[in-house]
Amino acid sequence: MKYGDCTYIWQVPDWPDWRYDLTVLASPLAQVSQAQGLLLGRLADIGLGLRDQASLAALTDDVIKTSEIEGEHLNVASVRSSIARRLGVDIGSLASVDRHVEGVVEMVLDATLNSALPLTQARLFGWHAALLPTGYSGLSRITIGTWRDHAQGPMQVVSGPIGRQRVHYEAPPAERLSTDMARFLEWINAPVQAEPALIRAGLGHLWFVTLHPFDDGNGRIARAIGDLLLARADGSPQRFYSLSAQIQRERKAYYDILERTQKGDLDVTEWLLWFLQMLSEAVRLANDALDAVLDKARFWQRMSGVAFNKRQVKVLNRLLNGFEGKLTSSKWAAMTKCSADTALRDINELVVLGILQRSGSGGRSTSYDLVKLGTNARP
Repeated sequence: MKYGDCTYIWQVPDWPDWRYDLTVLASPLAQVSQAQGLLLGRLADIGLGLRDQASLAALTDDVIKTSEIEGEHLNVASVRSSIARRLGVDIGSLASVDRHVEGVVEMVLDATLNSALPLTQARLFGWHAALLPTGYSGLSRITIGTWRDHAQGPMQVVSGPIGRQRVHYEAPPAERLSTDMARFLEWINAPVQAEPALIRAGLGHLWFVTLHPFDDGNGRIARAIGDLLLARADGSPQRFYSLSAQIQRERKAYYDILERTQKGDLDVTEWLLWFLQMLSEAVRLANDALDAVLDKARFWQRMSGVAFNKRQVKVLNRLLNGFEGKLTSSKWAAMTKCSADTALRDINELVVLGILQRSGSGGRSTSYDLVKLGTNARP
């Protein structure tokens, strides 16, 4: 919708006085709140170690997926190792970690673990510097740790080949940013809050990404701000679900609804409804992930009397963490850096114990699956 010469939401005269229909949002809001409460209730009934494992899984997913939304693919083992080291969670051997992984992890953990602290300009500048430690976005030199300027022209979100690019969105002029960001930070740190906590999370995400105050990294920082506000809503610094992972699964819909909202008026009911739907699905999947954590704990408890070698422990943990693809003897050998004969001997021992079962047609096509707990695995 346009208002005279207005094209974008920030050009509407009463920007940023957000409007939304709470009668439309009341039911999904209540459902999400109930689901969050049930998840936190389940987590309260398990030990601290298992809660740490569940939090580690959620945070790892969050860091990986918030980067994938922007087309960046981080090494899962490196991310998990970085988070585990910072949280003091024992995961055995740690993978090497590069500066880029460390930067994303630092931002996500600061947003969640320190969610009760005020969100300040200096804190945002620190996040930005951590995200882009080299000072480059691709091959382009960018300004780090300060608001963008107009040196390269207007800040636009575009797609398509050069010469035929489509402009999806143009952010407010750089000269407005000091005032706009000061108003945003005043709102986010206000001691008295008129909006429901989950609504604030959706508004904070939208508001920041609409201002687009940095040369790069705005989407990841917007999602970190959403996580900060969700952590405040939960009243817990530990994260057990990943909204970024759910947004990544619905990446096209995410960009579509952002574009519609940023080209609309100040009634953001549709955006908030979509945000709550994504949050509901993220909590549902967190319950599934918690089931997997508990299954893993029960597996090792049941197998406490079995003497596994280090290679077997490593691969079994990979399987219990959700191994993608088919497990073959050649993959076993590659993962554990052993010979093909040793890999096959390790596997056959687990087959005899009833922990693995053969699948496939035999020969090179033979693969192996983990036997579900409670079937024929030997205690």
